[in-house]
Amino acid sequence: MLTTDYVPGTPNWIDLGAPDVDAAAAFYSAVFGWSFQSAGPEGGGYGFFQLDGETVAAAGPCQEESARPAWTAYFHTADADATAKAVERAGGKVRAAPMDVFTAGRLAQFTDPTGADFAVWQPGDIQGLEKVMAPNTLCWTELYTTDAAAAKDFYRSVFLWSYQDMPMGGDMVYSVVSAPRGGTPEDTGQGGIFQLPKENLAAGSTSEWHPYFGVTDCDVTFAAATANGATVLIPPSNAPGVGRIAMVTDPFGAPFALIKGDPNMT
Repeated sequence: MLTTDYVPGTPNWIDLGAPDVDAAAAFYSAVFGWSFQSAGPEGGGYGFFQLDGETVAAAGPCQEESARPAWTAYFHTADADATAKAVERAGGKVRAAPMDVFTAGRLAQFTDPTGADFAVWQPGDIQGLEKVMAPNTLCWTELYTTDAAAAKDFYRSVFLWSYQDMPMGGDMVYSVVSAPRGGTPEDTGQGGIFQLPKENLAAGSTSEWHPYFGVTDCDVTFAAATANGATVLIPPSNAPGVGRIAMVTDPFGAPFALIKGDPNMT
């Protein structure tokens, strides 16, 4: 499960790139009850989503005019520069070279060999998200990929991830991701990697990471999202042994998922 006791390779931040940060803040406030705190004039429109006074996500303007609105998953690193070199050695691309964010920390942004964007955060004053695994907070990260084998090799090389492969029927396999921190996959699973089916590939689906937010009632939160302009990708449905899930894109096109049922979620 996710935790704020961050170690290298674990998710420690997520942020949203949006064409209209104010409108995005209004949407996520209506869906999750988040408030938005600006990082100030020097932040360039960036700010923090908070719940009960704790940071649960962040958002800022899309950095390029042609950029597609999306959530970006960040993974903890003790050395962003070393991770950038590891990414390049493993066949990935550096989208944004390691840079300091004032005294908050150091970040870098990458694209894996299958085309999925992700980032790393080397903590400074800000260690990472202050609350996870609670209702209306991050509880899982998931990669839909055009080449699961290549993706697994890449992230194993960069973050030393291990995988527990879970058959899903037919030739479909879901790989549960764990960073090296000790414990069993049931305790340390932090996300998943899923091979896009042939029909999705034929329809033009591309590799992407997206967040799952835990909720107390999937159907109610789904209804709030769609009532406020979200587009349905997967309507609420039961996943045996997992819980009840749904997936939408926000009004700007950024995909995210909802889940109710993780036994570790408080």
